[in-house]
Amino acid sequence: MTTSTADRRTSIVDSAIDLIAEQGLRALTHRALDTALELPAGSTSYYFRTKRALVEAIVERIATRSRTEFAAAQANDTLRKDVGAEGIARDIADWLDRLLAQRRNQLIARHALIVDLLGDAELHARLAGCLFSHRQATDLFESLGARSPATAAADFIAVIEGLVFDRFAGARTNLTPGTPASVRQLAGVLATQLRSASKS
Repeated sequence: MTTSTADRRTSIVDSAIDLIAEQGLRALTHRALDTALELPAGSTSYYFRTKRALVEAIVERIATRSRTEFAAAQANDTLRKDVGAEGIARDIADWLDRLLAQRRNQLIARHALIVDLLGDAELHARLAGCLFSHRQATDLFESLGARSPATAAADFIAVIEGLVFDRFAGARTNLTPGTPASVRQLAGVLATQLRSASKS
């Protein structure tokens, strides 16, 4: 059975994400990917001529998956606005917990690339804004009656980013996602932020 070009490219990009997550950005080379995928030397560079092309593909992969999952969450009413601060916090905590459990390597690679791409306005913006929708967060805080919904939304997203980072690289790396304790920890912080913003 032959592997299509699209499948091979996806396999390379996913392997690149894993490599960044496990060994850091410095480990990301065409040769390392060839080795990881057990491909003949030069195979990865055939599909992605430059490291820049590879990084662009990684950004697109992470951003596309994020958009798809966020749209699915909206379609399934996963992120509701009519359940009060505690219920909203729990819904978002459940969603974040799934991200941490199922997409840990993507989250780590995203953060590593966000720092590395500070000088690249286009790619940096795509990565920085791909996981959490500022527009949806603003709508949420409008429904909660926040005095400045856009500011509250930006602050809330910053808190979420911090929570995610804390869980894979900070003080709470030992708190296993996919557990009730994980969801409770996330929900507690989010509920405090939601309550504070809705009173302001």
